[in-house]
Amino acid sequence: MFPDIGGPGQDLPLDFDVAMNTDRRTQAERSATTRAAVVRAARDLFGRHGYGAVSTVAVAAAAGVSRGALYHQFADKRDLFEAVFEDLERGVVAAIEEAVDRAQAPDPLAGLIVGCLACLQASTAPDVRRIALLDAPAVLGWRRWRDIQLRHTIALVEDALSAAIAANQVRPQPVRPLALVIVGALDEAAQIIAHSESADADTAAIRGVVEQLVSGLAVD
Repeated sequence: MFPDIGGPGQDLPLDFDVAMNTDRRTQAERSATTRAAVVRAARDLFGRHGYGAVSTVAVAAAAGVSRGALYHQFADKRDLFEAVFEDLERGVVAAIEEAVDRAQAPDPLAGLIVGCLACLQASTAPDVRRIALLDAPAVLGWRRWRDIQLRHTIALVEDALSAAIAANQVRPQPVRPLALVIVGALDEAAQIIAHSESADADTAAIRGVVEQLVSGLAVD
């Protein structure tokens, strides 16, 4: 019935292959666009209202997609929240890397100080604090929350510490425990600033503490 398209022993016409590949790319692009829109909308809503107060119906409406399209991308609200948290962590890492590049620190330890201060600044943003520090440990569980941090912010601190050790600026020691302590201190510092009634004064004081903490790692 279709003698010229894909019969036994026949190759499909080139334009047919091109059309199929183009269609597959288009579908993938549409899917990626939908996913990005949903994550963006969910981050805004989770960041303003908290995980418990936001429904998938609200997220779908804010993203301009159907609820079916949302569930085509994510298994449930928790799965969506995990994607939001992962996206947020990538954004924090990008902000830290940008700050370090802009500062043009003269050595790895100086770069680590700049990076820690940039991490602190990023963590005080209301949506980052609510999603990453308040909701994520409870929604995802401590282990999953930490696993995601290990791939992003903690990994970045580990790399910076390794560079400082390699440059003989910090004495050789296990890097992961030290990175965990530093990130934990930054998380707590962000919480203090967020709840402060004198945010400017407390921010200046805490930035000074962070600088002293990291500078204190230097080899005498």
